[in-house]
Amino acid sequence: MLPERRPIVLCADDYGMSPGVSRGILDLARAGRISATGSMTNLPAFRGEAARLREWDGRVGLGLHLTLTTGAPLGPMPRLAPAGRLPPLGRLLRLSLAGDLDGEEVRAEIERQLDAFAQALGRAPDFVDGHQHVHVLPGVRGALLAALAARNLAGRVWLRDPGDRLRAILARPAGPKALLVRSLAAGFRSAAARAGFPTNRGFSGFSDFRPGEGFAAGFERAFAALGPAPLVMCHPGHVDEGLRALDPVVESRPAELAYLASERFAAFLEQEGLRLVPRPQEESRIP
Repeated sequence: MLPERRPIVLCADDYGMSPGVSRGILDLARAGRISATGSMTNLPAFRGEAARLREWDGRVGLGLHLTLTTGAPLGPMPRLAPAGRLPPLGRLLRLSLAGDLDGEEVRAEIERQLDAFAQALGRAPDFVDGHQHVHVLPGVRGALLAALAARNLAGRVWLRDPGDRLRAILARPAGPKALLVRSLAAGFRSAAARAGFPTNRGFSGFSDFRPGEGFAAGFERAFAALGPAPLVMCHPGHVDEGLRALDPVVESRPAELAYLASERFAAFLEQEGLRLVPRPQEESRIP
């Protein structure tokens, strides 16, 4: 009997960022090369792309990619976005660490983005994570947990924990970025558990955004030292003007798309004994 393959979530971030990004993600879903994707419901492109997600309901994990640093909020945020545009990550981070975020204002925007997902898909998301991991920040994480609990989603929605063990982070590329996110995410998993929300255990996929010839080998190192219920993020997509308007670094996205669609990646999954699943799954729970 062949050994059971190890389950792992491979989540493509940023669905709805642009038509090209969304098309690339759906291409990979059809090929069976991703198992989850998170949607940026506040961006205009999401509204045109949302219906195409419905055919993947039940086959791919469909989540909310909570967005507080890109585009416009879905409602008024006079303190965080007084001009109607969400701030860059640096400003949000400074406000968060200084304790200057308005929790009720943040929660109201979280509620609106959850509502936009529900209106598009007809249900709550399978999971919630954050664009640039904003969901774990002080002043955001509490608002998120409260919003989800008020909707009776405890036990039904899982949350991304972007932290990992120090030894695992040091075994992979992009260590400094992963270490910073790990520090910001400290305590998030335990807070989520107390509120009744499961999380992944093990997280990787940080990119240095340099797609050169060593990209494939670098990405494969993201699968080193996996945790007991691992999640790997990726950012594939076709480049278009909508993407260029929102993201100054676009070259890595088609490189990720090409690699994930390649026979090399299929062979890598086979070689490593991995299978893609839509939600984190502890190895001990495998039948």
